[in-house]
Amino acid sequence: MLWRKYIIVISAILVPSIMMGQVKKVTLSGQIKSKTNKTALPYVNAVLVQEKDSSFVAGTVTNEDGRFSIANIQQGSYTLEISYASYQSKKIPVLVGRLSEYLDLSIIEIEEDTRSLQEVTVNATTETLSDKMDKKTFSVSDNISQGGGSVLQSMKNLPGITIDENGKVLLRGSDKVTVLMDGKQTALTGFGNQSGLDNIPASAIEKIEIINNPSSKYDANGNAGIINIIYKKSRKQGFNGKIGLTTGLGALREKKENYPTIRPQYQNTPKFNPSLSLNYRKNKINLFLQGDYLYNKTLNRNEFADRFYNNGDTIKQQVKRNRITTVGTVKGGLDWFMDDNNSLTVSGLYSSEYVRDNGDIPYFNAKLTQRMRLWQFYEDEVNSAATASAAYQHKFKQPGHLLNIGLNYTFHREDEKYFLTNIMPAFTGRDTFMLIADENVTDLNIDYIRPLKRGRIETGAKFRWRYIPTNMRFFPGENSPLDVNAAGWAKYNEIIPAVYGNYVFESKKFELEAGLRLEYVNLEYTVNPNHNTYSSDGYDYLQPFPSLRLGYNVSDKSKFSFFYNRRVDRPDEGDIRIFPKYDEPEILKVGNPGLRPQFTQSFELGYKNDMGKGYFYSALYHRRTKDAITRIGTTVAGSNIIYNIFQNAKNAFNTGIELIYNQPISNLFSFNINLNGYHNTIGAFTVINKYPIPAAFSAGKETNYSGNIKLNGIFHLPKSLDIQLTSIYLAPDIIPQGKIDERFSVDLGVKKAIQKGRGELFLNASDLLGTLRVKKEINGNGFNYITTDYYETQVVRLGYSYKF
Repeated sequence: MLWRKYIIVISAILVPSIMMGQVKKVTLSGQIKSKTNKTALPYVNAVLVQEKDSSFVAGTVTNEDGRFSIANIQQGSYTLEISYASYQSKKIPVLVGRLSEYLDLSIIEIEEDTRSLQEVTVNATTETLSDKMDKKTFSVSDNISQGGGSVLQSMKNLPGITIDENGKVLLRGSDKVTVLMDGKQTALTGFGNQSGLDNIPASAIEKIEIINNPSSKYDANGNAGIINIIYKKSRKQGFNGKIGLTTGLGALREKKENYPTIRPQYQNTPKFNPSLSLNYRKNKINLFLQGDYLYNKTLNRNEFADRFYNNGDTIKQQVKRNRITTVGTVKGGLDWFMDDNNSLTVSGLYSSEYVRDNGDIPYFNAKLTQRMRLWQFYEDEVNSAATASAAYQHKFKQPGHLLNIGLNYTFHREDEKYFLTNIMPAFTGRDTFMLIADENVTDLNIDYIRPLKRGRIETGAKFRWRYIPTNMRFFPGENSPLDVNAAGWAKYNEIIPAVYGNYVFESKKFELEAGLRLEYVNLEYTVNPNHNTYSSDGYDYLQPFPSLRLGYNVSDKSKFSFFYNRRVDRPDEGDIRIFPKYDEPEILKVGNPGLRPQFTQSFELGYKNDMGKGYFYSALYHRRTKDAITRIGTTVAGSNIIYNIFQNAKNAFNTGIELIYNQPISNLFSFNINLNGYHNTIGAFTVINKYPIPAAFSAGKETNYSGNIKLNGIFHLPKSLDIQLTSIYLAPDIIPQGKIDERFSVDLGVKKAIQKGRGELFLNASDLLGTLRVKKEINGNGFNYITTDYYETQVVRLGYSYKF
């Protein structure tokens, strides 16, 4: 532990200056009319000055309709001075806050007068902007140590985020995260669950937004928050683009030797990722096209387990999975700016992922002197996703007054084929099972935004229809372990209409953002009537999901914010899927059609203090979850097979603190420290796993303290050379029926701008010291087991990109 702590301290001196997202500058608008006859007045002077010293900030004149607009105004207190020939001058106090990009002063009436106008003195000043602490925004290009990898890999350095052993993103210790692509849910990243993040090249992404406390305008799903992944897109005039190529090697050394009699682990695994981004704009038309190809050979899993049963049996096993993944993605479309007030964007995305797994699972006695079984599998999986969307925007005459209408359709096909070889001492059996699931999702969104003098109102509606027919077929061989009676079909049919309203108000010291989302859900899960365990099921509910944010500005540089929201996590189709998954024959995963949603209330108190070019951010948070969803493993009498099935436990609680300290030391060096510590509690509960026959499981109350520390820093050296070092420590934590051990890694990256800034070279290495591995301990009724996964974590990448 001493050398690990030493490395953490050293790496604090070297790692990205992750900048917290800042709210954009504000546009101020209004309309000036005569108080006498209520007619609009053209060419009226509107001048914005500082409240404290009347120094000039910006000015304009009204158009023929009497409307004016002043853009790029920073947060602060101002006075708007209205002057017009033959009319009395008028002064209006104006507060520009952090919450709205547009402020509408509505109608301003001035009285006729014969006095002459006074000359205005011009003097310029600037002020600093800060955000409202509900969202953090990170540029992917700044993450040098993970450049050239996947979106999932680039996220692991971000504050509050960890990645579990299954490739899921955890936000403040919870995997109940909604992932958006350009503000929309798609099958590429999952609707009710996360998927595919490790197969999206980071080279295609502009930035990543983390929203811990979403307002009511967002879908209610995802209690931990929202991650919004934003694709690169340019709207520059003319033809421009970017081309890139990344290559690399992984699994540079063997962390742990195989058990006897199985095929070799993948070593020195190649990576290859070419990318191309094109954009052409002329007048009212903007065309964009983006393509990526990813070839990734990995030692995806290399888990060694010792299983102990109450009857005295001990089994040693290894799960080794060699994987080759190829992914091709194309995204394109056009923006049509019909006129100054109307625009239409039409876009499409197609992605094809091909996964080939070769696996070996040997089972030995406690002394490794007798192999009792060898399970070999080959998986051939193709995931195809296509998305088509249209987005229309109408801008009213008042700046920031918007109507948005969006239609989005997604199709996703999951086509899996498993070829299994069961090698026993007395025989060899060969089994096959195949699954096809076609996901169809249609979303219609209507959003309306109207700026007010001191805030804005937002309202809208959404309708979703999601339909997934699934078909599973088993082809058993000799003495097959497959449950052939569990095959068949199922249909998932979900309808979700929702409406919301959100109100934003701010004064000089106080801020308010309050909203309510009303959501109705109807889910019907229809099961093959001949299924041996499960029958058709479903649920419906009509529930309110409020959100609240209160802010207090201590000064121009520091503020407090309090957040509250209520959210839901609905079971995904895969969580209730009735078919057992046989990639590991003695630890099966099976869905549960009787699974119900979990509801969570979240409370948070945040504080931010700007310190010159740096800042300090802290947040205390608490989440209370009812009917928490978790996976429970049980056995049945006379069998060593463990059946892992999702269940609703009782209540769960998560209380924690997040700290971020970001400080540039000089033009040559900056650093960032992120600490996230939390206390998890899962209440006592009893559940019954129905598959293959009813088996009860009871657990007492469990509590645990956990968290993570991330140290990031970067050197900006002469000749456009940047060096970044990142260290991450994850403390032990509780997981369903057990705990996970501590984890630690160090990443290094180097980037250099060339070709007058148009080109860029980078070299990076993940898990530089080879310390990252995942150790878990699981306890069940009648068994317990300890596993350590020595999967591929060390990867070296070299990349080049060029902008034109």
